[in-house]
Amino acid sequence: MAEEKQSGWRWGVNRWIVLGLIILSVFTSQAYPPLQPHIQLPAENVSGPLFMLLGQPFYLTNTLVATLLADIILLLIGFSFWRSSRKSEGQALKGITGVIEGMVEVLYNLTESTAGKWAKTIFPFFATITLLVLVSNWMELIPGVDSIGVFDEHHIAEEAQCDITTYHVLGMELEAVVGGDSECSAGVVPFVRVASTDLNFTLAIAIFAVAGIQVVGLRAQGMGYLTKFWNTSTLFKVPMFGVIDFGVGLIELVSEFVKVLSFAFRLFGNIFAGSVMLFVIGSLVPVFAQSAFLMLEFFVGAIQAIVFGMLTMIFMSQATISHAHGDDH
Repeated sequence: MAEEKQSGWRWGVNRWIVLGLIILSVFTSQAYPPLQPHIQLPAENVSGPLFMLLGQPFYLTNTLVATLLADIILLLIGFSFWRSSRKSEGQALKGITGVIEGMVEVLYNLTESTAGKWAKTIFPFFATITLLVLVSNWMELIPGVDSIGVFDEHHIAEEAQCDITTYHVLGMELEAVVGGDSECSAGVVPFVRVASTDLNFTLAIAIFAVAGIQVVGLRAQGMGYLTKFWNTSTLFKVPMFGVIDFGVGLIELVSEFVKVLSFAFRLFGNIFAGSVMLFVIGSLVPVFAQSAFLMLEFFVGAIQAIVFGMLTMIFMSQATISHAHGDDH
């Protein structure tokens, strides 16, 4: 049997497409040099004051827009999964819904192996927090997030000796700072900014997680759960050990507030640092170099979401265990 003739196109079409995009990006970066990134911790306002809240004007920020988009994405995924499961008639799901089913099943198995009979109570908290944080973290991988917005000329200091260059893009004149004093900075206020780079978002999720831990503890142990923080049962019976138990309870109470800070700052620090790294790499080496770091951020975003959710699930499981069982034993 004659051997089949190998095609000269053995490297595949996709490789040539990637090579073409790299060459195109080289010419594009030369024609339109990247702007100096403007980085700040607070979220930027993308609208005027919408209404008054507690005597203060409420603005629509770009991180709030990202949070709403993440919620919409999760609702669409849930609706797609529900619709596919109805049509499958007991058969295995395929495509993206099959991947979601496998991921949710893994999360439930982890919860069941850790929490036992309380798995059905803890799992909704675990899955909701993990999926929301995961989608929020991965939004920095979407083109246009953190990069498409309104050019903010207010970042340019008029008093400073700034070297300003005017670019003509799509019929518009854009001024960019290419050098000068350290006060000079220019940037684009994005319409959508990754929600996890806003401390308000991570702090809100952390408060929700720690509050959920207390709810699960009260459901499992009733009012006896509060003796974990305020234990005076042995204070007068055995004064020496009673004082120790009382002190341990106060430490447990403080640790609940520390959990909020630990949850919030761990997630915020990792994702914000990743976004800054992408900004810097994109401005220094605008050709292809950012792609490798995007893959790194893909794994970092997944790991941080899993760590956040796993810690919440473990703390909830521990809250269902009564200390009285150990004393009886």
